[in-house]
Amino acid sequence: MNKIFEVPLYPYARHADQDATPPARHRVVVVGAGPVGLAAAIDLAQSGVPVLVLDDNDKVSSGSRAICFAKRTLEIADRLGVGHAMADKGVEWNMGKVFFGDRKVYDFNLLPEDGHQFPAFVNLQQYYIEDYLVDRVRSLQAAGAPIEIRGKNRVAGVTDHGSHATLTVDTPDGAYTLEAEWLIACDGAGSPIRAQMGLDFVGRVFEDNFLIADVTMEADFPTERWFWFDPPFNKGQSALLHKQPDGVWRIDLQLGWDIDKAEEKKPENVIPRLKAMLGDDVQFELEWVSIYTFQCRRMERFRHGRVIFAGDSAHQVSPFGARGANSGLQDTDNLMWKLKLVLEGLADDSLLDSYDTERIAAAEENILNSSRSTDFITPKSEMSRIFRDAVLDLSEHHGFARPLVNSGRLSLPSIYDGSPLNSDDHLPGGPARTRPGAPCPDAPIEDGFLLPQLGNTFTLLAINAEAPETLEEAGVTISRLSISTDDATTTALRDRYLGTGASAIYLIRPDQHVATRMPAFDDAKIRAALRRTIGKE
Repeated sequence: MNKIFEVPLYPYARHADQDATPPARHRVVVVGAGPVGLAAAIDLAQSGVPVLVLDDNDKVSSGSRAICFAKRTLEIADRLGVGHAMADKGVEWNMGKVFFGDRKVYDFNLLPEDGHQFPAFVNLQQYYIEDYLVDRVRSLQAAGAPIEIRGKNRVAGVTDHGSHATLTVDTPDGAYTLEAEWLIACDGAGSPIRAQMGLDFVGRVFEDNFLIADVTMEADFPTERWFWFDPPFNKGQSALLHKQPDGVWRIDLQLGWDIDKAEEKKPENVIPRLKAMLGDDVQFELEWVSIYTFQCRRMERFRHGRVIFAGDSAHQVSPFGARGANSGLQDTDNLMWKLKLVLEGLADDSLLDSYDTERIAAAEENILNSSRSTDFITPKSEMSRIFRDAVLDLSEHHGFARPLVNSGRLSLPSIYDGSPLNSDDHLPGGPARTRPGAPCPDAPIEDGFLLPQLGNTFTLLAINAEAPETLEEAGVTISRLSISTDDATTTALRDRYLGTGASAIYLIRPDQHVATRMPAFDDAKIRAALRRTIGKE
């Protein structure tokens, strides 16, 4: 077993809040020190917002759990200070292969274009990401940032009073009470806070179970995603193989619905399944085993007064497609800049309703794609199975059939089409991928890559165009980033941001989504778009 599981990262220590009368009040309390909760807290602390993280554990999560982290997540993590650590440690991959029975039917490339700082995906165990994020918390603390993390502090009760929330917190020294102006619940799929507030999910639970095994072994499999339909070693079911760092491999095996989960997790039952897949001559050790059930569900609303849910506490999807942790970090990326404006008095708290609007739409998109993957992977009727198998047979020789194969369509960032924060698109011939509501794609520029230059503030991106160096509207400062395509070494910037035009002005939100765009600077339109983006228009 990896020693990292046993090392307390934020051990319990008694705090003055436990003896405070009346209860201490904090501006923001984040519950849960997984990747989503830590990302939320770091995002706030980097902006100078005081934040307290409470967690019922004091160390990293056991097992690899989330392992596939998409380019968009790495870009967000880069702004949080851990993107390069993740990319450097992770196993980089772009290629995937699909097998039917014992034959490969086709392969695919997730990032066919160049000009991005980060790869399409890296495989990296969740415990490493939690470790990096806690290190980042310590670095911020050392630099004087207002962030604190308390281990063995379990939130046992929550009451929303309208102006604040009251928390009952259990510790090894007994319970105490805290107040939070805002509570961010990142406490996982089983979310005790969601249960305490009498809230639930809506959606589907699929009648199937999958075995997850983290296996340490020396193997010469390439660093690719391999997915099998009806393999000879797991007849009538499916299987997935991913490489992780440190010689650890993730194996997923479909088991069916009517099983004894406790029995199936026992090593004496797991090991024969793995030997059937890997062969008797491959030596391996089990590091972690779990069984999961496909679930595609979400809360009806993510914001409930002063309590806001993010990540798995707000929505769940099946693991195939890597939408869990990736969408969770996109939740916090969407929410934190809005909450900061509210805390600073620059926006009304109604701006937070746009978090519901935008991220519920994203959750619906993820649930739709995840449900379609699940239906294809685990057909529930003989006719569905015949259709699926016919598609797989055709895909081996006919390109038209390959888009119909769904072994888990992999996570892509959501585009907030129809968001109330978007302004009109004023750029004739502008590329669809950078329309209002879209996340900015990266591109190589003279000083490296575009996205790190955008940062996490409001930015006026001027490409071959004149614009003021700074602009202030409604108390918000917009900074200019000027770029010329004449200085670019590739056509990526022009292709991704100009299309058929010669110049462009983009207003970019702090989460690097496009608010509006136009061919030349228009003061009135930019100011109106900014007001709309912060909920004042």
